[in-house]
Amino acid sequence: MKVLIAIPILGSLLVFQSAVLNYFPLLYGTADLILITIIAWALQKNVQTAWQWGIIGALFVGFVSEIPYFVPIIGYSIAVGIALAIRQRIWQVPILAMLVTVFIGSLLVNMVTMISLILQDIPIPLMQSINIIVIPSIFLNLLFSIPLYIIFSDLAKWLYPEELEM
Repeated sequence: MKVLIAIPILGSLLVFQSAVLNYFPLLYGTADLILITIIAWALQKNVQTAWQWGIIGALFVGFVSEIPYFVPIIGYSIAVGIALAIRQRIWQVPILAMLVTVFIGSLLVNMVTMISLILQDIPIPLMQSINIIVIPSIFLNLLFSIPLYIIFSDLAKWLYPEELEM
C-alpha cells in the first residue's frame, strides 16, 4: 500500500520537470527530478519500497521521453542499487551519501542514454555531449538533491515511523 504514494508523487514531479524545468536548461543539461527522488527515497533507512519507486519512475520517464523504455529502467535500477549499497555502508553522513549517489547515478543514467543513442546509429559527438549535456545535468541534479533529500526524509519518517523502545 505504501508503494501507491509513489504514483502521484512521481507523476507530479514528472509533470513539473517536463513543463517547467526543461525550459530552464544549463547549457543543454536539465535536472532529472525523478532520478533524484528515487535516490533520496532509496537512501532512507526504513524504506522498503525503493525498487518499486525506481521501476515506477523509470516507466514514467520511458513513457514521456523518446528514448527506449529499457534505458531509464536500466539507468534507474543501477542508481537504486547504488543507493541501497551506499545506505548500508555510509549511514552516518546521509547528505554525503546523497551527493555521491546523485553524482554517480546521474553520470550512469546519462552514459546509458548516450550508449543507447549510439547503438541506434544516432551520431553523437562524445566530448561535446559530455561538456554541454552531462556535466551541466549533474550540476543541476546536485543542486536539487539536498532539498529533495530533506523532503523525502520527512515523508519516509511519516510513512515508516520508528518504533519506540521502552
